[in-house]
Amino acid sequence: MSLTDPAAPGAPDAGDDPALELRAVRAGYGRIEVIHGVDLAVPRGSVFALLGPNGAGKSTLLKVAGGRLEARAGTVRVDGAAIGRHERPDQLARRGVCTIPEGRGVFPNLTVRENLWMWTYQGDRKAKEVEARAFARFPRLADRRRQLAGTLSGGEQQMLALARALVGEPRLLLLDELSMGLAPLVVAQLYEAVAALAAEGVTVVLSEQFVRTAVAIATHAAIVAGGRIERVGRPEDMAAVAVDTYLAGPDPATGGAPSSDQTGPP
Repeated sequence: MSLTDPAAPGAPDAGDDPALELRAVRAGYGRIEVIHGVDLAVPRGSVFALLGPNGAGKSTLLKVAGGRLEARAGTVRVDGAAIGRHERPDQLARRGVCTIPEGRGVFPNLTVRENLWMWTYQGDRKAKEVEARAFARFPRLADRRRQLAGTLSGGEQQMLALARALVGEPRLLLLDELSMGLAPLVVAQLYEAVAALAAEGVTVVLSEQFVRTAVAIATHAAIVAGGRIERVGRPEDMAAVAVDTYLAGPDPATGGAPSSDQTGPP
């Protein structure tokens, strides 16, 4: 299948060595199946946006890819190696896979510094090194270093979650609704950081219901609906299809503009 064919379902042409590959993956919760035979190949070094409405299955797909939910059927491969049936997220982290889940992925009762220090317990990183790397990426966190993470603003908590992820030097970063509940300016700052990571060679897969926010940095995109990959193609093509067919509501990147304007200029 050609990646540039916006009407073609399934996985894009990711070459012979995709960073992430899902084949015939099925997954769900209890008796309810949420993902129905998904095929997806994410090219190495890409920013791959999963677009779709709430309840489409985007978060479940990322949980499977990140080892937080075991697939009922099918195969998930990271850098060509299959994820084991009982492989935990911490084991995947050692393989370079990092997930920032929906919500605030921080320890609220620990300070900013203590959240960052969690990475030093592996023994291969020093606290000062970890802090320097995080504060260089997000200077605002340096001013909050002794503050409890739970008292930070929503945007600052997401900055901290992203900073914690980057300390581990991931090769594959999975982002679930990074913009949820945040002001437009903060969303722009977070996605600037994500774009910078991609420029450094990190493969990024992000789920986002706000189309314009995602396609601003995406190199590839897919529409997820009803637990299936409906279409795959160029971000601008998928954005037009998503806005016209699936999505509605304000976009934080526009400060509340309706979704029909999500594909227009900033």
